[in-house]
Amino acid sequence: MDLGIAGKRALVSASSKGLGLGCAEALAEAGVDLIMTARGADALEASAEAIRAAHGVSVQTVAADVTTEEGQARVLEAAQGVDILVTNAGGPPPGMWSDWDREDFIKALDANMLTPIAFMKALLPGMMDKGWGRVVNITSQSVRAPIAVLGLSNAARTGLTGYVAGTARQVAPNGVTINNLLPGIHSTDRAVSLDSGVAGQQGISLDEAKAAREATIPARRYGTRQEFGAACAFLCSQHAGFIVGQNILLDGGATNMTM
Repeated sequence: MDLGIAGKRALVSASSKGLGLGCAEALAEAGVDLIMTARGADALEASAEAIRAAHGVSVQTVAADVTTEEGQARVLEAAQGVDILVTNAGGPPPGMWSDWDREDFIKALDANMLTPIAFMKALLPGMMDKGWGRVVNITSQSVRAPIAVLGLSNAARTGLTGYVAGTARQVAPNGVTINNLLPGIHSTDRAVSLDSGVAGQQGISLDEAKAAREATIPARRYGTRQEFGAACAFLCSQHAGFIVGQNILLDGGATNMTM
């Protein structure tokens, strides 16, 4: 399917690896020029070069901590006039309700709520002026079904979801859509981190921890960055203009709910 977005420009956050990289790869395959961000310059440039070689699109990299004012300013300077924004950030550390203090919540909010909001606030006006734009926020399945040990993520990402619910309806008349992708467990560093924690707590191997988690997923496997990226690219396409303010699960059926 021709996604109809060749020649568009996209900012993809935290895109040196994992789900962000999957989105960047899928957009590049559709002919979209990229601005990729991440904290680690080496991994970021390696991923960017691989995308340039594979798809022949323009890829600009900005190594920055986007939770800081300086980092945001550098990224937004490069991203002015983009047609597509994909926000993404690693999840906060797991724990119990009694483990977290105010500073822990502030860090989670900065990464998983306030930074995406800042990017939208800065870039939406340009999209609205052009009469076309796409925003996809990578959040989590925990927005639909909270995960007890991920309370920091539950709180911050649900806050972002509430913001998007109202904002998406306000910008849709200008041809701009905002939607959220809610990943379950995918084969990324985050999954390894979570499985390692379980392995340590239960005194089992990493493979055993992964197998136990896979058994709870109806698809009986973890997702891949490639299939996640394909879903992201579709939401960014010309075919998705009537999808507004939605929270779309990509979790292999793990979230057990009717709607």
